[in-house]
Amino acid sequence: MSDTGSGSEITGGGTDVLDRELEKLLNEEAIEPGDHERFSHYVPKNKIMESALSGKAVKALCGKKWTPGRDPEKFPVCPMCKAIYEKMKSE
Repeated sequence: MSDTGSGSEITGGGTDVLDRELEKLLNEEAIEPGDHERFSHYVPKNKIMESALSGKAVKALCGKKWTPGRDPEKFPVCPMCKAIYEKMKSE
């Protein structure tokens, strides 16, 4: 429930699966501009570590791209990331 994930690697599916899930969620739930900035997002742990070392941006399950740097515990979990993650866990 943070930028670093839940402790397990996110596996399965490809970007096409995530893109379809994101499109489906966007159609079901209106996200206002700037909403991504108010949430912590799910990103594979190895990508967080790579970003910390390289300074390159990461891509969350919901599609948000940014360079992590804030304390994810201070923000609620992104509802789109959470929904996509839960769907991936159940498959």
